[in-house]
Amino acid sequence: MGTEASATGPDLAEGVPEADVREGVPLLGRVGDEAVVLVRDGGRVHALGATCTHYGGPLAEGRVFDGALHCPWHHGCFDLATGRARGPAIAPVACFDVALDGGKLRVGARRDDRPAPVAEPRSVVIVGGGAAGVACAEALRAEGHRGAITIASAEGSDPVDRPNLSKDYLAGAAPEEWVYLRTRDALAGIDVALANERVTAIDAAARSVRLASGRELAWDALLIATGAEPVRLAIAGAELPHVHTLRTLADSRAIAARAGDATRAVVLGASFLGLEVAASLRARGAAVTVVGPSAVPLARVLGDEVGAFVRRVHEGKGVAFRLGRTPQAIAADHVVLDDGSRLPASLVVVGVGVVPRTDLAARAGLRVDRGGVVVDGELRAAPGIWAAGDIARFPYGGELVRIEHWQVAVRQGQAVARAMLGRGPRRDVPFFWSQHHDVTLAYVGHAGRFDRADVVGDLDAHDAHVVYRGGGAVRAVATLGRDRLALDVEAAMSRRDAAALDALVR
Repeated sequence: MGTEASATGPDLAEGVPEADVREGVPLLGRVGDEAVVLVRDGGRVHALGATCTHYGGPLAEGRVFDGALHCPWHHGCFDLATGRARGPAIAPVACFDVALDGGKLRVGARRDDRPAPVAEPRSVVIVGGGAAGVACAEALRAEGHRGAITIASAEGSDPVDRPNLSKDYLAGAAPEEWVYLRTRDALAGIDVALANERVTAIDAAARSVRLASGRELAWDALLIATGAEPVRLAIAGAELPHVHTLRTLADSRAIAARAGDATRAVVLGASFLGLEVAASLRARGAAVTVVGPSAVPLARVLGDEVGAFVRRVHEGKGVAFRLGRTPQAIAADHVVLDDGSRLPASLVVVGVGVVPRTDLAARAGLRVDRGGVVVDGELRAAPGIWAAGDIARFPYGGELVRIEHWQVAVRQGQAVARAMLGRGPRRDVPFFWSQHHDVTLAYVGHAGRFDRADVVGDLDAHDAHVVYRGGGAVRAVATLGRDRLALDVEAAMSRRDAAALDALVR
């Protein structure tokens, strides 16, 4: 988690010379006690709050492209004209008046640019209280929608910032109040109702959904954002009380309650989630062993060299690995592996993947293919029905893909809001980040398959980037300690400039 940007630099209310604000280069200053950035884009100067509303990243260190200011930390971005957010950020930043007076640019009062009210669709129902669902609701309100919005969620809590459940919160570095993406009260403050009930059926013809209580909700527009559920192991002992999966706040609380200096933890699965859990449990003092079937963790996504580096990072913090192994059974105090060996375990966390929750969509007659609900370029699955997040199988790079990233889910929810209001599609470049102790990897683009993974720089010095090529083209780039490069890569991918992308990553 971050903090507010420091209100340092020139007093922007007093003004700065016009020449000091260069095209595309944010200038950090202050208005009273508030940090503000001035940004010139296409000759026009904008003033915005300087702190990313996602995790408090420093927007003055970001990049300007596509009419927005992009945060270097997790690629949240904000429209220069309105301050409206795009994922992973949901809340906007403030915008201020700017005037040129006597050769100086002076920042004035906060602007209150409320969009014109939009009455249609009259009723929106969102099935799922995760990133895509909450982002859609907030974006609808930000775009001026004034109809009824209801989020139906079986999460068991108010909507949560899910990445926090395996990272800061599980590690004990974030208080629980930081975990909530939005509370029920916050949603009520923008006139969004939260129904903490499971949806049991969708009637596409009647345009209604049925809740577990029997209550029915009518809709003119429907978003299905049911997310995914953890894969559970079909082995003896998998249902024992010290064996956990991680998807909800209740899961993270239960794991944290068992973790401590005397804990011997076994993490089954060397996935991103499994490794993040391993790092968080080590931060709580537990002895941790990670078990995985592959010889190198994360190799399928990041390649052998990066996977080996990630393993070294964890081993340097005391995490042990048993790779090339699978669990055969779980007992009250140990895990049995396929070679007959036993690992002592008072806590077992299973992180072997997730399964998209597509049953509701399939029963409603929507097309489901290879684990995802098939949607078009506006994420529309059928007339009046959209799908987003982990369940959406959408067009990207000339093929249909399904991507389980938080930023993708948020941006898709925001894109659905625009589509519901008839405001057209917007191309977004996928991005995710993964935290391993004191190392954060950023990944821009999507390479479901790649021919080469070329490392440029020194991974062990935490200063490198990795280029993933398929069919001779750059498909994705991972960065370590090169946040601005990651933003430049996103900008080039966004404008589909292959030549600029190649030049950046050489």
